[in-house]
Amino acid sequence: MNQVHFASDNYASVHPEVIAAIIAANGGHDVAYGADAATAAFDAAIAATFGEHALGFPVFNGTGANIVSLMAISPRWGGVVASEHAHIHVDENGAPERVGGLKVLTLPSTDGRLRPAQLERYLGDLGDEHRAQPVVLSITQSTELGTVYSLEDQRALADAAHALGMRVHLDGARLANAAAALGVSLSQAAAGADILSLGGTKNGAMLGEAVVVLAPDLRDTLAHDIPYLRKQTMQLGSKMRYVSAQLTALLTSTDAAGDPLWLRNARHANAMAARLRATLAPLAAAGEIRFTQKTEANAVFVELPRAAADAVRERFRFYDWQPGAAPDTVEARWMCAWDTGDDDVDGFAAAVAEALGRPGGTR
Repeated sequence: MNQVHFASDNYASVHPEVIAAIIAANGGHDVAYGADAATAAFDAAIAATFGEHALGFPVFNGTGANIVSLMAISPRWGGVVASEHAHIHVDENGAPERVGGLKVLTLPSTDGRLRPAQLERYLGDLGDEHRAQPVVLSITQSTELGTVYSLEDQRALADAAHALGMRVHLDGARLANAAAALGVSLSQAAAGADILSLGGTKNGAMLGEAVVVLAPDLRDTLAHDIPYLRKQTMQLGSKMRYVSAQLTALLTSTDAAGDPLWLRNARHANAMAARLRATLAPLAAAGEIRFTQKTEANAVFVELPRAAADAVRERFRFYDWQPGAAPDTVEARWMCAWDTGDDDVDGFAAAVAEALGRPGGTR
């Protein structure tokens, strides 16, 4: 029950401050469907975090946040340009197409990030009634490969999309980890986005994410439209106060140093990933494993012998990402979370070393 795994930050427990917020919201009756005190506090937290123009809409999960966001800024004939690794393309079971009616138009990416020049790929489709129109750019921060856009690169990409008449959606399931890595606020980490899927579950919440409208010129229209979309896509919670309270705790619960909970959780998860990579570095130097991506947030991507990966998996859960460069290797993703500890990382690294025939450890 207390085993720590490295498959996903979704495996992590709920932070005690989030539990406390849920308990505090549990006193007596309150109005359903978001007309409650906890959701009013969430609305205030969104304005304080992202600016007075911002609007937040709690939803149940990340796929829901992405679909509501994309539908809100796309016509029915719209296409969504995204990385080939994007969660909306790979891991949402076709929901953008099946639920949202939106074609995902992918672009290649070796590190999870896109570049402005790549947007030209779909320029020829503009005005062609036979093609889904590339009206939205969706980017992920931090990316599905554990990398982080610099603020300059993200802004340049968003500016390029806007110059082409596209709206920009940001999948921020791990926006907190990106902000912590960059040393900036959540608002700064969302630079250039018109609408944001704000993650909570991977950052210490029990359940719940939010759609956040960031573009001032969309505020009035989407204040009207999103409530209908949220209901239609089955993302409207009757007892919304319990979702809202969690997100508010992440945004506003501070420690003695004044650091909000989202930052503390993300900073710790990132530090554990950095520790894991540093501990495994001797194995990489010896050519026994190979780091396949930079470790910029809370993910470590590694290629290792398939037999070793299977041996480690007998004790720790983690996901194979894709086949390795050789038939007997595999690329794995190892995720750290807010509740991953030093001993957990060291124990996992020792298991990797043992599986590679180094029972004495990584040294």
